[in-house]
Amino acid sequence: MLDYIRSLRSKVGNMKILVPGVRALIFDDQGHVLMERQKLFGSWALPHGCVDVGESALAAAIRETAEEVGVRILRADLFGVYTDPKYSVVYPNGDQVQTFTIAVLAHEWEGTPRPDGDEVAEVGFFALDALPEPIYEIHRETLDDYRDHRDRASSRSDHRVVAVLK
Repeated sequence: MLDYIRSLRSKVGNMKILVPGVRALIFDDQGHVLMERQKLFGSWALPHGCVDVGESALAAAIRETAEEVGVRILRADLFGVYTDPKYSVVYPNGDQVQTFTIAVLAHEWEGTPRPDGDEVAEVGFFALDALPEPIYEIHRETLDDYRDHRDRASSRSDHRVVAVLK
């Protein structure tokens, strides 16, 4: 993806571009969510990344999660789609992106979480009511949506994942 974005940037400069992304909700047996602290911004986020050209969103979620935090997703469902212009980021070099992100909810995973040392400085599992700060703002909404989904699911017998379209 980096070569593709570099090629685009050589043509459009810092202009805002649309970038397809993924993020993963991964929980341990105690119901704590896996978070990563990013080196670039210093904020906490869900494992995430960009979809490469020729790659599916699920394959990207599996690849990015394995690369960044050492966890391999074995089974996941669509959780939400986040498309609003408010999901825009300006990087320190001035590059602007608006993300079109697909969030997945992992049902099975393997591995021992560890930071990659390149993009991720620290990882950990956190209770939803005791999340670390600061949280990458565009991921906070996914965590809030998950809480709402979990609370609705616990009040009914049907526990299907219902995609949240944003």
